[in-house]
Amino acid sequence: MSYVPDVARYDGRMPYRRCGRSGLLLPAVSLGMWHNFGGNKAFEASKAMIHKAFDLGITHFDLANNYGPPPGSAEETFGRVLADGLRTHRDELIVSTKAGWQMWDGPYGDLGSRKYLVASLDQSLKRMGLDYVDVFYSHRPDPDTPLEETMGALDAIVRQGKALYVGISSYSAEQTLEAARILKQLGTPCLIHQPSYSMFDRWIERPAHATAPALTKVLADEGIGSIAFCPLAQGVLTSRYLGGIPTDSRAAAEDNPFLTADKVEARLAQVRALNEIAAERGQSLAQMALAWALQTVTSVIIGASRVEQIVENVGAVERLDFSADELSRIEAILGA
Repeated sequence: MSYVPDVARYDGRMPYRRCGRSGLLLPAVSLGMWHNFGGNKAFEASKAMIHKAFDLGITHFDLANNYGPPPGSAEETFGRVLADGLRTHRDELIVSTKAGWQMWDGPYGDLGSRKYLVASLDQSLKRMGLDYVDVFYSHRPDPDTPLEETMGALDAIVRQGKALYVGISSYSAEQTLEAARILKQLGTPCLIHQPSYSMFDRWIERPAHATAPALTKVLADEGIGSIAFCPLAQGVLTSRYLGGIPTDSRAAAEDNPFLTADKVEARLAQVRALNEIAAERGQSLAQMALAWALQTVTSVIIGASRVEQIVENVGAVERLDFSADELSRIEAILGA
């Protein structure tokens, strides 16, 4: 049966926010495919989540060349979903992908050289069956490649028609300022920065040293949008761990370097205190955490392993306001 999206997907529930000083609007909530959309997952489940996201007004789908596992398979999955009925709505979609982490063997499959970025995007386009992506990112700074080369590759990619906009991810405030300067000179402005950001990861708000600006100030001054990855701190800022660490959870898995039981346990008292505020607001903890992050960034990237998680997380947009008292209490908990 052919996919027919919900006719009410643009009924005003999902806010669309201007990305920096560009003409592009992004949904407040975007769907990321870092986990749970690779070749190791059932295709029908991935398709159902992508369809539900679009039905709820999520128009932005965030990928990278190495998302899977195996690497590349998340883009292949998304390409199959496009071919299976979603392609009719291509002009309603913002599709982003990235390159910067290791993707293939040898010296040309990692970091920020022109050779790698251009070749990687060509492969990504083939996997997704697209002529272009809406946003292409340099996924991380390369300490050995001149920034002029990396930004020059992004500019060339736009001029070749392979991407409409370009962005950067995980660049420091000072690197971002220099990247924005180079791109502006080339005539291809930096659209967006994708940093990690959550209640438990607030580096973008704080200068790295006494003479450095905060990344948030750089983005505001330069007119660059922002989109947070891991806004739920790998799931810690959800109801998943309120009662402790389930044996089938990500934190209990031995092969997950990003989230360990020790890291979760160190935050449990804060998580439970934050959950009390969320309950008073009529939200789940995840919804409040996303709403809190959206005070600072243009959009948040959610992950999902079930359709129900997407529905819950999109519910964050129903209550984005915070009272001064709520913010004060949250700050007290986060500073504890």
